[in-house]
Amino acid sequence: MERMQFPVPPVVTAAAAAFLAGAINSVAGGGTLVSFPTLVWLGLPSITANATSTVAIWPGSLGSIWGFRNEFRQTSRRMRWLAVSSLVGGGIGAWLLRSTPASLFDHLVPFLILFATVLFTVQAPIQKRLGARGAGGHDVWMPGAFALNLLVAIYGGYFGAGMSIMMLSSLAILGMTDILQMNALTSLFALCVNGVAAVLFITTHMVDWRYVAPMAIAAVLGGYGAAGVARKIGRVAVRRFVIVVGYSMSVLLFLRHI
Repeated sequence: MERMQFPVPPVVTAAAAAFLAGAINSVAGGGTLVSFPTLVWLGLPSITANATSTVAIWPGSLGSIWGFRNEFRQTSRRMRWLAVSSLVGGGIGAWLLRSTPASLFDHLVPFLILFATVLFTVQAPIQKRLGARGAGGHDVWMPGAFALNLLVAIYGGYFGAGMSIMMLSSLAILGMTDILQMNALTSLFALCVNGVAAVLFITTHMVDWRYVAPMAIAAVLGGYGAAGVARKIGRVAVRRFVIVVGYSMSVLLFLRHI
């Protein structure tokens, strides 16, 4: 794909997308649906864009862990052990991405973005329903929990967008009902998945380092600074923006392959 021409330097455009992604993640989640397509349209091959976005946005997830530290302390220790399956699944997913031919991944990208956007679209009704049920839960069959979380982590290591939404849904299936504790665990699992995937992407030279540092700094600043602005705008407006971007990118990428 030939690099597109922009009136501003590509690094500045990528950093702006990362800043926005960090803000979106702090308010609604789904920031990857902004950062990844931006890198693709800047001219990066889709696999490189995916790996670069994962590495660059990963530092921003540390802020989520800190933000949910109180809720995290209230979660079950047994559920925290699912972080192990997150590490394993993230590694498997990243390895699968490494083994996927670029041409095949290019054709998969529109479907992956569409799938992630659909998940993001239904996230709010799911959270609303869970919140209405109140706190609670029951004993979890841990082998089944490990298997379910492993599958979600593999998807996350392979692509990433929509992973947190899938994790939230899987925790609901496992019987959790406290949405804040679920968000705390999701932040931990996402940190593990993206962390191990980032290590593999870096060691196998899949990352375009021109964009990583500016995007990482922008993502952290976005998570801390722009979150206040995003909250003033409102969760609904932010979610609608992400949904419009996701569906628009899906359509444009589908049309590119026609």
